[in-house]
Amino acid sequence: MLPAVKKFAKEVTRMICLQRERAQKVMEAMKSQGFSQMLVSSTESVYYLTGLWVEPMERLLALYLNTDGQCVLFGNALFGVTQARGMELQIHTDDDDPVADIAKTVADGPLGVDKDWPSRFLLRLMELRPQVRPMVGSAPVDEARKQKDERECQAMRAASAVNDQVMAQIIGELREGFTEAEMAARVEAIFREHGGERSNEGQLVCFGANGADPHHAPMNDTLQPGDSVVLDIFNPIGRYWCDMTRTVFWKEVSEEQRRVYETVKAANLAAEAVIRPGVKLCDVDRAARQVIEEAGYGPYFTHRLGHGCGLSCHEPPDNSASSLAIAQPGMVFSVEPGIYLPGKFGVRIEDLVLVTETGCEVLNHYSKDLQVLE
Repeated sequence: MLPAVKKFAKEVTRMICLQRERAQKVMEAMKSQGFSQMLVSSTESVYYLTGLWVEPMERLLALYLNTDGQCVLFGNALFGVTQARGMELQIHTDDDDPVADIAKTVADGPLGVDKDWPSRFLLRLMELRPQVRPMVGSAPVDEARKQKDERECQAMRAASAVNDQVMAQIIGELREGFTEAEMAARVEAIFREHGGERSNEGQLVCFGANGADPHHAPMNDTLQPGDSVVLDIFNPIGRYWCDMTRTVFWKEVSEEQRRVYETVKAANLAAEAVIRPGVKLCDVDRAARQVIEEAGYGPYFTHRLGHGCGLSCHEPPDNSASSLAIAQPGMVFSVEPGIYLPGKFGVRIEDLVLVTETGCEVLNHYSKDLQVLE
């Protein structure tokens, strides 16, 4: 058995335990939102509540929660779970109808389900239990996951510290003639060397005019003098994601590139300066956007300021002009203003920030000073 397989087998066969404090928080939110039962099915949320990490693929994984305290984990025998504390186990095989077990457990009336629960399971449940009224029920878990506890905050700090190292190494390896695709592959390799847990084909490495596309897919374009280089790199470390963007310049920088860069940096710093408990995230977005608008580049900042980050790379809260979310201690989200000039170049600078009791802690420490690499 390969070492990675051994590690996985050991992880999924250990005793799992309901995280009672987290589950209680979710149940209180369920009550306030008017429903008494829900099925939690996302890998990240099941892990958050039980410590069990399973990516079920086509198989069924679900945690049933009822505000009367009933908790049942439904899973396939292949997941290796044999013992659980604080919850009942309902184990099925590939020959069983797993939804039938759920149908015997849920009560009539409203049933919250994860927003991404596969329709093949939901439709089967509706067939077996027509008196059950499914509703999107992700909000109670999403709300709980927004505010990280101290253990999670430490995990986010550790992941971002790795990201700082990976960023420094990849910038140090930039060479003329290298392609975007080659550099993206190097980012992946360096993350694996530092404990990265997932291969992400989505690493963003953008040279020159390609940087004007915020989600440009790396291609075979080669690095040339005068290119801006946008590096948006991310990976889970210890289950928690890091995500950071830096923009550097190869060999030379034009006055326009310098002006755009300093504008984006000022927008990044302005947004981070206003983050504190009680501030609306739409006002954080406004602080960054105003800097860019006053510099004359408003139409070229084409996306929201950021997104929540944790067990998922993109999760609530939304950090945007339309977001009514209120900053609270323990929230982690990105601050990533950008300016994208079609046919010319792009600049983005992104940090993850942790809301503290008095302000915010910037989790990324790699320099934001303008760099012209030789």
